[in-house]
Amino acid sequence: MSSGAKRYSGEKKLNLKKVFAVIIALAVIIMVVIAIIKLLNGEIGTEEKAVANQYFAVYTNEKWGVINSKGDIIIKPEYDETIIIPDSTKDVFLCTYDVNYVEGSYKSKVIDSKSKEIVAGYDTIQALENYDVNNNLWYETDVLLVSKEGKYGLVDFKGKELLKCEYDSIQALKGVKNSILIQKDKKYGLVDHIGATIIETEYKAIKPISDEYANGYIVTTADNKMGVISRDKTMAVEAKYQEVQAIYGNGNYVVKDGNNWQIVDSEGNTYLKGKFDSVKSINGDNVVVASNKKYGVMTLTGETKIQVKYQDITYAFEDNYIFKENNKYGIMNIKGETVLKPAYDSLIYRAESGIFEGDKTTAESTDFIGHDFTIKLSGILSEIDTELGYMKVRVENDYKYYNFKFEEKTSKELLKGNTLFLDKKNEKYGYVNKDGVVVVDYIYDDATEQNKFGYASVKKDGMWGCVDSKGKQVIAPSYTLENASLVEFINKWHRGEDLNLNYYTDK
Repeated sequence: MSSGAKRYSGEKKLNLKKVFAVIIALAVIIMVVIAIIKLLNGEIGTEEKAVANQYFAVYTNEKWGVINSKGDIIIKPEYDETIIIPDSTKDVFLCTYDVNYVEGSYKSKVIDSKSKEIVAGYDTIQALENYDVNNNLWYETDVLLVSKEGKYGLVDFKGKELLKCEYDSIQALKGVKNSILIQKDKKYGLVDHIGATIIETEYKAIKPISDEYANGYIVTTADNKMGVISRDKTMAVEAKYQEVQAIYGNGNYVVKDGNNWQIVDSEGNTYLKGKFDSVKSINGDNVVVASNKKYGVMTLTGETKIQVKYQDITYAFEDNYIFKENNKYGIMNIKGETVLKPAYDSLIYRAESGIFEGDKTTAESTDFIGHDFTIKLSGILSEIDTELGYMKVRVENDYKYYNFKFEEKTSKELLKGNTLFLDKKNEKYGYVNKDGVVVVDYIYDDATEQNKFGYASVKKDGMWGCVDSKGKQVIAPSYTLENASLVEFINKWHRGEDLNLNYYTDK
């Protein structure tokens, strides 16, 4: 006889429906408990955000090192000077050591993520600095400045020689990519980022005609005559003029011949000779000119489109211009018709988004104006992302998202790569996942959206901290960051005050 359990004929049969109901109820309870535990640990319904690997200088305990975009230490902080990273996507780190501040001497080396030296045999090695129109620092990528016995040359990031160390100076042409100014025997030339010659070293001076290298370069000869050399090394404008203005448009250039300004093209044709004191822009056949400190618009053939009588005129888009009259800014078309009355103390056009921004000193909010010249919304611009095509605007006490058609969107619609989304309830901030499930409770006084590294900054009682891509608190709010123009974290590290250095710290 079996020793297993046996139901006798007198016992009641089991109610299977009730059994299943009890099992399901227990399962639900267990799931809820697990969900609560995960919620407390910041793990519910979230995945770790996929992050591209990048590198950043880090400062801690008065020493400099390198971290990656996960916050892991790549180069141990042991250097007294800032480590320069010319391209954050590449493990090329310029380290300075044995600095003698009295004598002004130092040593430098370039290492990779394994601390292996990748450029050697030079007295000094430097990143090639450049600056934009707002004087923000950036570095030329794929090229390094080296010196030997007082002469300068170029190498790439792998240490391959691009230019021999035979030049008196080498520097980036300010504001222009892939345009490197070289000097030898008091004469200047130009090379690109692989060391190929653009302009031979035979000019007294070389400067950019615009921030686009494709538009060419202004050159000055030994006898102080000026012309333009194009990117393909041809002489676009013969070097015979007293001055060349840093203005380019549709194959036309602004030059001074004797006492007269004029516009010339690469074929030698001349336009508007003696008709203006200076040119602000050339847009197709229309030219914004200045005369006697007044602005207007003329065609290349000399027809006046907008009378030369305004305090300022700036080209916007198509046939529309921002103008200044009686110290206020508005918009008019090429026919001289006012399409937006001059009512703003400041008015700019963002070509990349197709949006006008108008400000008045009497108002805290900015007016955002569309191509139909009507105000679409008013608020304070917090962020604009031309790559993803949205702007974040503070409207009254809330942050709202809009695409460039001024359609209000949710952060979930726009920030598709995020795992957490900022949410507000009862004047407090928390985070939800893509399904709307609360992952981080509403306990913060202020907060930011998740950054591209997967971290979000949170503020409580006047202090900042951060949570990771799963909503787990990495750093409890403990930093005031009063002087920070950008509050951002990578793991336990927060962005340093000097944005040009692009570094992180735990101080």
